[in-house]
Amino acid sequence: MTLQFPNRSRSFDDSRRVVRFSGYDGMFEVHFFVEADALSPRNVLPAADVDIEDMCLAAFDAQRPSIQDVARSIYASNRRASYTLTSADLR
Repeated sequence: MTLQFPNRSRSFDDSRRVVRFSGYDGMFEVHFFVEADALSPRNVLPAADVDIEDMCLAAFDAQRPSIQDVARSIYASNRRASYTLTSADLR
């Protein structure tokens, strides 16, 4: 079975500075974390009035299809229960 993403929910974990989302391989849930640095353009700091959570969630939503493609690819090559995606993964 291939990894599916039927649940569009995602959340921001401020302590780890990651966006969390889940995929499913049949009945098995697979957890993914995308580092905040991977979602923001290089050398661009958010304005003081911009919430990092809002910025990361918006960036995740804008890149969701490609992030899920990367997640599927990484999962297919090495099946585990959780993964942290970095800037290197999302290039």
